[in-house]
Amino acid sequence: MKVEKTFLQGCFLLTPQVFEDDRGYFYESFNEKKFRALTGIDVNFVQDNVSKSSKGVLRGLHFQKGEHAQAKLVKVLKGKVLDVAVDLRKGSKTYGRSFSVILDTEKHQQLYIPRGFAHGFHVLENESIFSYKCDNFYNKESESGIVYNDERLNIDWNISGKVIVSEKDKELPRLQYI
Repeated sequence: MKVEKTFLQGCFLLTPQVFEDDRGYFYESFNEKKFRALTGIDVNFVQDNVSKSSKGVLRGLHFQKGEHAQAKLVKVLKGKVLDVAVDLRKGSKTYGRSFSVILDTEKHQQLYIPRGFAHGFHVLENESIFSYKCDNFYNKESESGIVYNDERLNIDWNISGKVIVSEKDKELPRLQYI
């Protein structure tokens, strides 16, 4: 596994070693010991989630507040998405800045997003299946978010056609109000 630091402290891009032959491929998608050794982070994932979305769907930017905050390890099982993490840690040198990467089934990369970040993704292929491991359980009362098109964040979502955003996500506040 190759681990690359992003410019957002604590946010890492992971690329597995993929073994391919005429039967297909194999790779280790997560190994706690290797992850800890390469990142210095001791994480205990307690919940796995999967979503399926059509091309043009934009989900986010979501996070959980307080004691229910979640670190996530995200990847694409099918398709291609533009994945985005936004640093919401007040006092951080990169507060309000975002990191984006295209995750797909060709490279099998994963993005580790620490607690204190918002997360979202835009689906770039006809059907994408997205997976994320969380280090804390979902808590409805703690869910929050930032509207995806907040001018202050200035995120290039790679939108080239119709974008499909839930009514709930359209109503999320701007960064300055969280």
